[in-house]
Formats: sequence, structure tokens, C-alpha cells
Amino acid sequence: MIENLLMIAVGLGLVYLGIYRKMEPLLLVPIGIGAILVNIPGGGLGEEGSIFDYFLRYLIHTEIVPLLIFLGLGALTDFSPLLANPKTFLLGAAAQIGIFAALLAALFLGFTPQEAASIGIIGGADGPTTIYTTTILAPHLLAATAVAAYSYMSLVPIIQPPVIKALTSKDERRIKMRQLRVVSKKEKVIFPIATMLVTGFLAPEALPLVGMLMTGNLFRESGVTDRLAKGASEELMNIMTIILGLSIGSTMKAESFLTYKTILILMLGVLAFASATAGGVLLAKFMNLFLKEKINPMIGAAGVSAVPMSARVVQRMAIEEDPQNHILMHAMGPNVAGVIGSAVAAGILISILG
Repeated sequence: MIENLLMIAVGLGLVYLGIYRKMEPLLLVPIGIGAILVNIPGGGLGEEGSIFDYFLRYLIHTEIVPLLIFLGLGALTDFSPLLANPKTFLLGAAAQIGIFAALLAALFLGFTPQEAASIGIIGGADGPTTIYTTTILAPHLLAATAVAAYSYMSLVPIIQPPVIKALTSKDERRIKMRQLRVVSKKEKVIFPIATMLVTGFLAPEALPLVGMLMTGNLFRESGVTDRLAKGASEELMNIMTIILGLSIGSTMKAESFLTYKTILILMLGVLAFASATAGGVLLAKFMNLFLKEKINPMIGAAGVSAVPMSARVVQRMAIEEDPQNHILMHAMGPNVAGVIGSAVAAGILISILG
């Protein structure tokens, strides 16, 4: 009973953070509500045959909801900043080092390879990717990894600035970048198709995530499927988000969530985000050794995904150093590249460990 009350308090805390602190409210509020409902003794919502049980069994464990959310994300995402400056794709890839840093740390702490991969993917700063990977490799860790992923995504404005400042000088943070070129419609249409084909042949295990992401994006950019793009990014996305949040919350039962492993996962999540931020920044600094037109190394931090929050953090820091330095669109390049990078990393881990 005491454990149930503690988990109800945790659920209330998540609701509070979502409503009053505006930290990922679309996810933390339903997750918190789900946690409260399943920990009310005698309520029956955490038992077999309940609505939450059906959500988990038929929509989460079958990967339907995470994949449909990726469809909606694709319809919401503008890849123009990435296409206008393709070298920022490297920054999005470099930020995925956070995944493997946390994975190695988890292995050192005694987690199985499947569990370590599910924990490491938190570093991709992409909730649906974390849920998709954990559902396949370590479903018993779903609650802890999902809560860690979404909680730390909301804490990006707190986690990233100290790491960025520790790795960059004031002069580097003041670097200005030339305005991005205009990307043609043809490029925008070709990109999702080409990405699906390349992913399918080189990393087929990542195709479910990348394929749905690019399908949604093609709906957005084709110019003839506006209704499909709107439906995927609004109605479908909203419904899937509700189901996802409540379902994740329903896995936060006292007996399974209040464990030593949960504490370790939350600690490793911080390592994943911090090392991902460092990876992007350090690669940007390395690239500047060879580039005539220097890039502001802070944009590498946006490679952690967390669209568009990490890009906004970078922009805010640039403005603090120089009110005339606008690098938001430059930061969006590695930001959206990070979404693709985390999906590919998840596919590779699943193909090896699944």
C-alpha cells in the first residue's frame, strides 16, 4: 500500500511538471494520469483485461503506436535546413555517441546487452524510438526508459547549456553563419524517397521507423496530399499520443517500477543526453579545423534530436552572446538529422540484439 501511494505521488509529480512547469505536457500529463490510475488499489486498471492491458498488448507491444507517431512526426518535420547544409547531417550522427556511451555504461553496471541497448537509445532523445526499441529488446524496462526519455527531453534547457559552455569558448559561441539557401520543392520530394531506399538497403531493421517518418514527410512536401499530412500530424498524432502516454503510465506499477534498476536507468539517461550533446559539439569543433567558413559549434548540440527544443536552446545561447546572432535554422539541420540518426541506430541495435 505504501508503495502504491508513493507511485501515485510520482504520477502527481509528473502531472504537476506537465501542467505547471510545461515540461513535455502532452506526454507527462497522460503518463502521470496512467501511473495514478494503475496504482489505486482495487481499481483494476492495471490488471489483465483492462483497457490499459489492451492498449499495451495490441497497440504498444505490436509497435503500432510508435510507428504511427513517427508518421505524424514526418508530417510535422521540415528537412529544408538539413538539405540546405548537408554537412550538418554529420553533426546529427555524431550526437548519437550518447547512445553508445550509455549502452557501454549499462553493460558495465550489469545490464544485459538487450537492456543496455534499450537504455542507451534514451540518448537519441526521441521518445517513440526509445519505446519502439525497448518494446522489442527489453519490454520489462518500458516504463523506466520511456519516463527517462521524455523527462530528460523536457530538461534539455537545463542539461545542455553547461555541457556546451564547458566545451566552447566565448568566441566560438559568437560565430555567425551565412543565411541558408532556399531548398527547391523537387529536393524536398526526392529526399524522403531517397532516404527510404538508402535505409532499406543499408539498414533494413531501421526501415519501419525511417519509412514511416519519410512517408509522413512526403505527405507534407508533395503538395497534393495536404489532407493526409494534416490527418497524420493532427488527428492521428493526437490520438496516438493519448494512447501512448496512458499506456506508458500504466506500466508504472509499484512492484515493477520501484526498483534499483529504475534508479540506474534514470542516472544513465543523464549520461546519455550529456554525452550526446558533447559528441555533436566536439565534431563541429573538429570540422572547423578544415572548413573555410566556420560553423558555430553549438549547433552540434542540436543533433540530440529533441525537435525543436535543443535547437531553441542553441539559439537562446547564441543570442545571449550576441543579440544579432540568429542560428536557429542552422541548428535545425542537425536537429532533424538526429531524428534519422537515432532511428538508424535503433535499427542497428535491433538487428544485432533482437
